[in-house]
Amino acid sequence: MRGDDAAPVLSRRNLPMRLFADDALLPAGWARDVLLEIGKDGHFLEIQTSASPQGAERVAGPVVPAMPNVHSHAFQRALAGRTGDPSPHRDDTFWTWRQAMYAFLDRLDADAIEAIAAQAYVEMLKGGYASVGEFHYVHRDPAGAPFADDAELAWRIVSAAESAGIALTLLPVFYAHDSFGGTAASAGQRRFLHSVDTFVRLFETLAARASRHRYVLGVAPHSLRAVTPDELGVVIALASPSMPIHIHAAEQIREVEACVAWSGMRPVEWLLAHAPVDERWCLVHATHMLDHEIDRLTAARAVVGLASTTEADLGDGIFPGERFLECAGRFGVGSDSNTRVDPFSELKQLEWSQRLKLRRRNVLIGDAGSTVGTSLWSKAAKGGAQAIGRDCGRIAAGARADLVVLDREDPALLEQPAHSVLDAAIFGPSRKPVRDVMVGGHFVLRDGHHPREDEILARYRTTLARMTAA
Repeated sequence: MRGDDAAPVLSRRNLPMRLFADDALLPAGWARDVLLEIGKDGHFLEIQTSASPQGAERVAGPVVPAMPNVHSHAFQRALAGRTGDPSPHRDDTFWTWRQAMYAFLDRLDADAIEAIAAQAYVEMLKGGYASVGEFHYVHRDPAGAPFADDAELAWRIVSAAESAGIALTLLPVFYAHDSFGGTAASAGQRRFLHSVDTFVRLFETLAARASRHRYVLGVAPHSLRAVTPDELGVVIALASPSMPIHIHAAEQIREVEACVAWSGMRPVEWLLAHAPVDERWCLVHATHMLDHEIDRLTAARAVVGLASTTEADLGDGIFPGERFLECAGRFGVGSDSNTRVDPFSELKQLEWSQRLKLRRRNVLIGDAGSTVGTSLWSKAAKGGAQAIGRDCGRIAAGARADLVVLDREDPALLEQPAHSVLDAAIFGPSRKPVRDVMVGGHFVLRDGHHPREDEILARYRTTLARMTAA
């Protein structure tokens, strides 16, 4: 590709603008008759309540902050629904799924990765995400050889995001080993691999174009399985004081046991003891934590990146949500393997997993006077914004104007009062609660329609047909 020839962004509407909503979810809760003034830079200038609609465009439903997607592997969108054949011994786990993912990845060239990512990003926008943290770990060609430009596949991700109009936080992944202690990578991991030197060059290349292409850049040591302590130190040293740092941790019991065998400590415990974990960090999954790990992680003010539908699909386990929120833990949600591309489903699965475990309802509430749906959405939007390094996730002066207009005509939302409309969208029978989506002050979705969805879907369909034929 493409770094200098990226696909064009969507058409833009002139700013500033004024919007009026009968109901809007603000940081202090739901408010009536809300005037939203958006400046030329795509950020909110002023929010007025009990305002007049005069001179403003009236939106067609309740307004909520758009959800940041903290964790995506976009290419896995095309794998979703293709791993349902049971193994002969009926012992399918995350680890057998991983082998299927490796085999699938062998069939993806650069064009396919871009086409799949663009489709995933359009679906994210239609689901209510306005931004995505792309945990980008496919760097090499199908044979494991580097491209002429080490950043080739990263540029394909950038191009896909620009085509869709979603705000991108690009998280290039350092991946060097198969397991703890620096063991050699397997053949299936050949497309992921970097040395420290080649990763530093990749990072510098991406940093040079981040401003031009308007993505936020972070770093992502894949996991303690895939990096040694020395390599981890080099990778996180690349991050500036405001740059996101993401890492997989404690997703699987087998991973925890292997970490203990290697180091005498659990993954989250090891990171807290040996890495400068702070507000920049997002620990993805963190499914298997003990109380003392939760206490220290929440004190560090890091974010946990939850992908509840993927964690359920892979049989990972149940996140200790109630204890985590009791400690004022910060979390965001992401679509991860993109089996579901829908923040409402992520929050539903998160809350329902707690109900099944604890045999109670309305577990993850936290805020006095707020419903469980409103509380979950607000917390996930706030934590997600922190994790992807963007001032979004809230409707407030100074914040980026990323918002969702809910569809009042969806049968599940009919006649719902504002304070419970998110509960209806999350836990009710709604399938398409999103009407409009704004990204940085510009509507990229109107009446549920994305202006490039047909051409992006056609390219995706052609890609799948080519892969099937091959």
